[in-house]
Amino acid sequence: MEFSIKVAGPEKQKTACAVVGVFDTRKLSDAAKAIDQASGSHLSAVLKHGDLDGKLGATLLLHKVPNVACERVLLVGLGKAGEFHDKQYRDAVRAAVKAVNETGAAEAMLYLTELPVRRHDAAWKVEQAVVVARDALYRFDQLKSKQDAARPLRRLSLNLAGRGDLKAGELGLGRGKAIAEAMQLAKDLGNMPGNICTPSHLADQARKLGKRHGLAVQVLERADMEKLGMGSFLSVAKGSRQPPKFIVMQHKGGNKKDKPVVLVGKGITFDAGGISLKPAGEMDEMKYDMSGAASVLATMQAAAELKLPLNVVALIPTCENLPDGAANKPGDIVTSMSGQTIEVLNTDAEGRLILCDALTYAERFEPAAVVDVATLTGACVIALGHVATGLLANNDALAHELLRAGETAYDRAWQMPLWDDYQEQLKSNFADMANIGGRPGGTITAAAFLSRFAEKYHWAHLDIAGTAWRSGKDKGSTGRPVPLLVHFLLGRAGG
Repeated sequence: MEFSIKVAGPEKQKTACAVVGVFDTRKLSDAAKAIDQASGSHLSAVLKHGDLDGKLGATLLLHKVPNVACERVLLVGLGKAGEFHDKQYRDAVRAAVKAVNETGAAEAMLYLTELPVRRHDAAWKVEQAVVVARDALYRFDQLKSKQDAARPLRRLSLNLAGRGDLKAGELGLGRGKAIAEAMQLAKDLGNMPGNICTPSHLADQARKLGKRHGLAVQVLERADMEKLGMGSFLSVAKGSRQPPKFIVMQHKGGNKKDKPVVLVGKGITFDAGGISLKPAGEMDEMKYDMSGAASVLATMQAAAELKLPLNVVALIPTCENLPDGAANKPGDIVTSMSGQTIEVLNTDAEGRLILCDALTYAERFEPAAVVDVATLTGACVIALGHVATGLLANNDALAHELLRAGETAYDRAWQMPLWDDYQEQLKSNFADMANIGGRPGGTITAAAFLSRFAEKYHWAHLDIAGTAWRSGKDKGSTGRPVPLLVHFLLGRAGG
């Protein structure tokens, strides 16, 4: 979809559809008032008949409104004026885009972007409109023999309140397009089935991304990892016929001497649980266990497209976790790259086994900060549902950066404690540590495990088990936490 920004009155615009808002109790927004006045109170007359009361997300399409240049006017409910904040704005834009797409209109003018949203400027409103619009119309149908009909809506103009907002609007437009493109990449990779999206496929995608955007890409093979002593990572890969890959990507946007931000993404392209086999129900969704890797790859694309003046490194350990005669067994002890030994009490707690070696590898970059992203624990879904990403960190300043980035991006996280008390649960009689700490505080003990490999730098862990994909009839990748990560990097770059 093409996006543009404008400053123009809705009553004079020749467009297939003008989208304006109506608050609860049929209160017209400023753009709706302009159309109402030009049409001789046509909108007011329609609303008096009770066709639309302003309920958030409700829509009403009007044809041939008198004395206006547009072919259609779409009225969108905004809810109560005093409660029109971040969520309500995004919900209204989503409802509007979906409704316009159903009309058959190829282009539209969106006047919701000129509405005031508390604590947010035109840049934020434009960025969010682009991200939400692209998300609302996203489909993954490239593997169907007959693809869904083409979407009618091709161009969306975003109207601003005044010319003084144009500079901010352009900034938001650029960021929104980069984030939306990155989210599409993350969703496409996540939705791809495990028989196609293998570790080798991820490595190929990284190489293509590197060529397209000027990123340095290196792919370490099994022999390379053996030389490095990545015994923990390789122990997970033993049960699969697919060769493991360790992907290293670099965006060199800063000075050579600047310490990089390192992003680490969990890349289990299918997780059957290994010998500790998962239940069959919904196991197909374990193709999403590489969502951390997908989000990190996508964020690197956005960093390149936005030309961030920042050095960023992406580390992606990727393999499958399957049952096999060679697979890890409960009770096995493996040696990590750091030299620390791990008793594998549950082979389905494999994500931390591949991440720990990646976190040790990160030391060679002398990073300014390291953030790992992983669909790590079902316990996080129980704790936070599907709304917030779990955040744990060994540095509060870094944690606050990520929390602020999530609030700005409307891709929110919630910080959980990482006290030393939880380390007690990881004790092993036979190795330096166990890979699980029991049911209590499962998300925290998983992060406590990882923290043992991140003691030489500032580190944060994002558990996206509850936010990376949706189940049910709307099953599919969400593309999260790409917006959070991009805004985190923007903050680091001074943007």
